[in-house]
Amino acid sequence: MRGLRMTVGCCALLLAGALAAQSVQVKDVRIAHTGERTRVVMDLDGDTTHNLFTLANPNRVVVDLSATRFAGTRARLPAAIGLVGNIRVADRENGSARLVLDLDEAARPKSFALQPGAGFGHRLVVDLYPLDAAPAAVKTSPRQAQSRDLVVAIDAGHGGKDPGARGRGGLLEKDVVLRISKRLAQLIEDEPGMRPYLTRSGDSFLKLGERMRRAQNAGADLFISIHADAFSDRRVRGASVYVLSNKGASDEAAKLLAERENQADLVGGVSLNDKDDTLAAVLVDLSQNASLEASIEVGDLLIDELGRIGKVRKPTVQKAGFKVLKSPDIPSVLIETAFISNPHDESNLQSVQYQQRLARAMHNGIRDYFYANPPEGTRIAALAKQQRSEREHVIRRGDTLSEIAQRYNVSVSSLRATNRLSSSRIRIGQVLRIPPTRGI
Repeated sequence: MRGLRMTVGCCALLLAGALAAQSVQVKDVRIAHTGERTRVVMDLDGDTTHNLFTLANPNRVVVDLSATRFAGTRARLPAAIGLVGNIRVADRENGSARLVLDLDEAARPKSFALQPGAGFGHRLVVDLYPLDAAPAAVKTSPRQAQSRDLVVAIDAGHGGKDPGARGRGGLLEKDVVLRISKRLAQLIEDEPGMRPYLTRSGDSFLKLGERMRRAQNAGADLFISIHADAFSDRRVRGASVYVLSNKGASDEAAKLLAERENQADLVGGVSLNDKDDTLAAVLVDLSQNASLEASIEVGDLLIDELGRIGKVRKPTVQKAGFKVLKSPDIPSVLIETAFISNPHDESNLQSVQYQQRLARAMHNGIRDYFYANPPEGTRIAALAKQQRSEREHVIRRGDTLSEIAQRYNVSVSSLRATNRLSSSRIRIGQVLRIPPTRGI
């Protein structure tokens, strides 16, 4: 029996050592307080996923990080300031790490992950706001209000126990869409006035409702879910862009695709438990209609950009009942980058260069959309205003929209979106605003 206990103990030590070797390490914890916001930053040496929740009596914010260890940071935690009265951390037996913020008063938390950039590595940020604080755009001066970054939530489909589609060569959808998502996140991170948020940054399984909830908690201005399609006919190939359809799929292929993507879990839609049925239905309908219009607009731009680098299966935005797109307040699109079941598309998806081109095309579409429709109180709104004053074109005899787009190195669709043109018809003397130049 003693020998058995020693064997079990040794195995436990070996397992603990193996888990530690595979874990992401929290290198440092920092805290700052400006205005009414208290910000806690964890510096990490790699990607991880996290879950945030609040507790009352006493008031606390708890952050659990999967496959992560605090290691030596416990001995050098920063002094608590602002809304935080005390900071506690612990490495848990299941391999996760927990950070607890003891609050001096109840607060509204928001969390988001940052990819390496600007001299920093991976970071997880938790912002705390007083419950009675008005939105920053209301309480700050006009100059300060323009400092908010746009948040683009990037959702790599599937993950963990749900591999998604599989190519004949063995490529898994969950792996390749995560690589593309990380490349897109880096481009967004490098874009002034924008900030990415990855719903998952590792090989983890997330329910569909959790993906949208994380995007909402991060304050996302746009939600993009990235996938790689599959079909029984291996000859079918090309990219597609989808938005939500409350009335069902626009064609049978879209219907089948929606059923396949939705079977990851049965959670979806919007819950408004504190409203009566009639009011809830009206609120969701009004909000979702506005989001759907914006979703279609950004979808059109994405199709235009994707068509520049490869085959597009459908030249227009498709509509299907994807549960992951059912946010009433965030424009949401789902991109099927290619058919992983097609040998040519699978080969493209395996290429690092093609993954980067896909990410660049998505970035261009996102950038064109936000510069044409900049939300008030954002840095992009200020930059777009500055560029509009600097870049205008007066239509002369013989000008065409395509020639103007080529001259300024922009897409026709972005030129139309920026100037709200319903067609390519223009008239002499008309003044066109030129959108930002596409990335290379």
